[in-house]
Amino acid sequence: MKKILILSAVFICIILQNCNTNDPNKSNKKTDKKESLPDVLAKNHSDMVESRLRLEAGLKFNELQLPDNLNDWGIYKVKLKNTIIKKTGVVIDHKLPLNIKETAKIQMKGYIVKNIAFQTRPGIYATANLYIPDGKGPFPGVINMLGHWRKGKIDSTGPQAVGHTLALNKYVCLTIDPWGAGERTTIHGDFEYHGSNLGASLMNIGETLMGIQISDNMRGVDLLCSLDYIDPQNIGATGASGGGNQTMWLSAVDERVKATVPVVSVGNFEKYVMQSNCICELLPDGMTFTEEAGVLALSNAILILNHKQDSNPTFFPEEMLKSYNNAQAIFQIRGQENDIAYKLFDLTHGYMAEDRQAMLGWFDLHLKGIGTGAPKKEIPFKQLPEGKLMVYPVGQRDADVMSTDKYCIKRGGELRAIYLNNKSFDIEQKRRELKAILRFDDKQNIRMAHQFSSSGGWERIALETTDNKLIPILRLAPGNISLGYVIICNTEGKNNISSKIIEDLRKKRLGIVIVDLSGTGEVTSTSSLAFDEIGKLHTLSRADLWLGKTVLGEWVEELSLVSKYLNSTERMPRISIDGSKEAGLAGLFLSAIEGNVENLILRDSPLTYLFDSRESVDFFSLGIHLPGFLNWGDVSLAVAMTGKNVTFINPVTMSGNKLTTSRIKEYQTEFDKVRHTCKKKGKTSIVLTL
Repeated sequence: MKKILILSAVFICIILQNCNTNDPNKSNKKTDKKESLPDVLAKNHSDMVESRLRLEAGLKFNELQLPDNLNDWGIYKVKLKNTIIKKTGVVIDHKLPLNIKETAKIQMKGYIVKNIAFQTRPGIYATANLYIPDGKGPFPGVINMLGHWRKGKIDSTGPQAVGHTLALNKYVCLTIDPWGAGERTTIHGDFEYHGSNLGASLMNIGETLMGIQISDNMRGVDLLCSLDYIDPQNIGATGASGGGNQTMWLSAVDERVKATVPVVSVGNFEKYVMQSNCICELLPDGMTFTEEAGVLALSNAILILNHKQDSNPTFFPEEMLKSYNNAQAIFQIRGQENDIAYKLFDLTHGYMAEDRQAMLGWFDLHLKGIGTGAPKKEIPFKQLPEGKLMVYPVGQRDADVMSTDKYCIKRGGELRAIYLNNKSFDIEQKRRELKAILRFDDKQNIRMAHQFSSSGGWERIALETTDNKLIPILRLAPGNISLGYVIICNTEGKNNISSKIIEDLRKKRLGIVIVDLSGTGEVTSTSSLAFDEIGKLHTLSRADLWLGKTVLGEWVEELSLVSKYLNSTERMPRISIDGSKEAGLAGLFLSAIEGNVENLILRDSPLTYLFDSRESVDFFSLGIHLPGFLNWGDVSLAVAMTGKNVTFINPVTMSGNKLTTSRIKEYQTEFDKVRHTCKKKGKTSIVLTL
């Protein structure tokens, strides 16, 4: 028989053996027997999630048309630029001292390379290489932005070559490590991937990986413009893949960039939906206000380079041409027909010699005023040993070169301190704000309830919604309608629900409704599974955010519709929700917004959105992240807003780590305090099973 520990207003203090074990993937439950449950939907059905979202993206592509006259474009571009800055969270501070730190200088034939770090935000530094031609100048400056080369700026297969060739052609080149990559990773010298749940965690503190990269790159332009041997009127930008993406965004928001060359990175936003791109290429709500053509059209002069053998469908030439042709129309009405062009090379994904030669010709024309813009043959160069381009010896990085995990902990802690110091909350305002954060659309309704034959005592029902979803549910009527229903949802789908949960509810004669939420169980997007190797629900989460949604917001909406369905058929029964992980949070947020959920159970859910550990960051799916959630409050505020009884069973940290008894006591105090501040009834219980 299981022992349990319940901590509420009065604590029962015991010592929990191994309570801080750092193994979130190992269950501490003695039983994981699963209930055998019937399917609701037809066998071998199509991928409804992918079909629905791609259809929506296709409609958006057609809706998001650019103006057809110069006057309207002038108004449109100002609004578009400001919206991009707001949605990405770009920080612009040109007056912040650069505080350039030089750690090494390497003399090459005709140029030198400096290893430097410089301040991009107060107390936060980026690592970079600065390639400087011999001579007095002034030279044009080029910022070289990186995609997902594992070693960042030092990589000899792409970024390093761009710096060498630019310097030999009398350009100063700044090659900067992207946030979270190169020398800016969690562990210095461990060249990790900066995206997935790690990069997505920035959204919870009101920032985005894209926005931080744009901010860094604008500071890179500040650095170039500050050097007395550079002509600040002639700044260029280039990069490949994710770096080409950064090139496009930097050029859109920083008018100092006169000429732009994005490589293997231009496609269209419609094609991003349900594809495998990185979180660094995500603009939250992007397709609610622009397509990629609008961003390209913000550039001063742009040469797009794509490859015919690229493996990423987003960057296929035919996808690029859709955006190119639409952006070209804007250049025409601006009288700049010759300032936009493209070239296709029969190459695989990368920044190759053919790209560099095309880039040199374009920059010669637009930054030096020489040549025709045609490709220019490279001067032969030698690559440096990669270790020589490291700003710091491995393991000896300065503390002010901050990694994503440390930044999220630091900034998240600051936001929580502000939140917890509040003396009062406007609950109605907080509800509106939470709905906005979730992108919760309460305008959706049930179009039809499809009733199928019962199986194993379960009613099989699919709720067809006005936004073209099918929500599969299983229903078991209560012994007495006054007992009400418990809605059960599991992030891994209904077949992962413990049989004990169902058995206990049956014994109490409670009604049971089991629902598979979008992206789980029977409504898993099978086509996206290959892309989700870097994180659960990675593809769906990105797609939803592009389209102005969130996974959790969609789940809240679906639980709301299930609740409405029960109300319509059972004359307002009492409804409780029992959810695992993120699904438990969806139930909590529904109750906080609508207040119609009597009791809530959250299993293996976090007590706070504060980042805690890089090592186990993938315990939750990408769907858990909510843009600006810690700017709004935290889990304790959502609990208080329900005014209901809320029970956390085996709560964890945001990275899925178990909590010590002392930490649980601290959170219990926080939950009670926030309830008191909100003047809300109900009790929060935190239960650990041993």
